[in-house]
Amino acid sequence: MPRWLPCALVLALALLAAFRILTWAFHQTLGLLLNVLIAFFLALAMEPPVDRLARLGMRRGPATALVGLALLIAGAGFFAALGSVVADQVTRIVQNLPAYIGDVVGWVNATFHTDVDVGRLSTDLLRSDWVRGHLSTGAQSVWGISATVFGGLFQLLTIALFTFYFAADGPRLRAALCSVLPPARQVEVLRAWEIAVTKTGGYIYSRALMALVSAVAHYVFFQVLDVPYAPALGIWVGVVSQFVPTVGTYLAGALPMLIAFTANPWSALWVLGFVVLYQQFENYLLQPRITARTVDIHPAVAFGSVIAGTALMGVIGALVAVPATATLQGFLGAYVKHYELAETTGTAGGGAGAGRAAGSGGRRRFRGRRGGSGTSRNG
Repeated sequence: MPRWLPCALVLALALLAAFRILTWAFHQTLGLLLNVLIAFFLALAMEPPVDRLARLGMRRGPATALVGLALLIAGAGFFAALGSVVADQVTRIVQNLPAYIGDVVGWVNATFHTDVDVGRLSTDLLRSDWVRGHLSTGAQSVWGISATVFGGLFQLLTIALFTFYFAADGPRLRAALCSVLPPARQVEVLRAWEIAVTKTGGYIYSRALMALVSAVAHYVFFQVLDVPYAPALGIWVGVVSQFVPTVGTYLAGALPMLIAFTANPWSALWVLGFVVLYQQFENYLLQPRITARTVDIHPAVAFGSVIAGTALMGVIGALVAVPATATLQGFLGAYVKHYELAETTGTAGGGAGAGRAAGSGGRRRFRGRRGGSGTSRNG
């Protein structure tokens, strides 16, 4: 046996054991890592207003708490408005459920010449083994639902805590990171961090501004049409259409169309027309002006990034996909060198003859620059 073989076997086993331990540790801490990733992007979005408040004399801790409180109030308002619509619709369904059942039973008796009694049917249904089994299963799953709710609250608190620390201690975090790097690397890290803050924050705030404009415009239109729940539906359309890429407009317009249809079918058509017209106004007039100083992501790129993020990390990946793409696009714009297109490439669609004409024109101009007499004759 060669002398190096035992050492090689021990080294291979040690590397395999280290790989397995690292894999196990990664899977055990994956949830925490995803929470930290979400908190990092939230902190990047919060850092511009926190820096602005800090320049006005406020300490970074209270400034971060103030910005976080504003975001919390905005999110709570959105979910409260949406919850009011859902709760009212569920209440109406529960209140009108006996009438719906009576209508269905009456139609069945009239159509199929049966004699079904609503009271006896409800009594038999409540006493059936199927209902009892579902009630017992639901009672047993109360603890599971409670654990899920508490787990979600703990996850939200974890994200909020990391977000606060990242935003409040941003300068110290950058200083600690750069202190272990040489000066040349420090400049690159600070530049990359600044690009990430600028592009991520700019993208999110531009979307928030367009969501506000969209919510106000749709609220006014729904109020004019006398559509129920106009304020809640306006907020729904504004938020969903801006923060869900590509398909957000159609998802946002479906709910107000459905509620308007319950009141008046013609109102649903008016809502559809207004949603389409406002989308054109936003695409060609509003969005170019608002996103002129930030990152404007192509809809296909945004939609593809959301699909990729969902495939990699689920719902969390879908949430951070668009800000991550905006940051990556900012990096590419800053670090990748761009060149002007050659003149002959501007004749796309003109065929080979157009390309040859452009090429011959370029040669004529080149000959003209070589001598003054040639230029005057060609001229």
